[in-house]
Amino acid sequence: MPTKKLSSTGKSREILIAEYEYIASSAIQSNEDRARVSSFYMVAVGSLIAALFSTQIFDINSTYATLSFLFSGLLFVLTLLGTLTVIQLARLRAAWYESMKALNQIKEYAISKDKDLAKAFRWRDHSMPPLYKVNSVSYQQTIEVAILSGLTFGGAVYFFQIGIQYLCVPCNWAYTISGAILAFFFQLYIYKRSLLVHFKEQ
Repeated sequence: MPTKKLSSTGKSREILIAEYEYIASSAIQSNEDRARVSSFYMVAVGSLIAALFSTQIFDINSTYATLSFLFSGLLFVLTLLGTLTVIQLARLRAAWYESMKALNQIKEYAISKDKDLAKAFRWRDHSMPPLYKVNSVSYQQTIEVAILSGLTFGGAVYFFQIGIQYLCVPCNWAYTISGAILAFFFQLYIYKRSLLVHFKEQ
């Protein structure tokens, strides 16, 4: 009988260790995916901007209006892609947070068995960083994406105005800048709302 109990305890420890390692690797993967997602969007925006200048779009010719509509549409698509990127960043932040909560649950169980372990853990349920944290890396990446999304939406508004031959320079810039600012704050709002909705669901 003692042998069976020892065997059962050993299996339980192996399961806990395997679970802890899996959750830790999931948290690391979430961080790596955040970097990939934001980098992909930046590369996509940079590639389109390079294509824009390489076509000499600013040389007036017979296809100027058509090209303006084309680039307005492409920039708008990039803005939508930026919105999806922000949503992905929010979900990856939530996934990382869930991994940390799962790790803390295992920590709390270990502490219940050995009180001295409490001194070894800095992060526990009561000391974890909040899900929505302005100075987190995830939020800084979201700001980068939001800035680019704002610029692409502003560019889409500008080229659309040129395409329909609305050539009031002060108005063009006013609408362009307003659109860029609106898109920037809208992206940040989506990020925050996505995290708050996830938090309420828990």
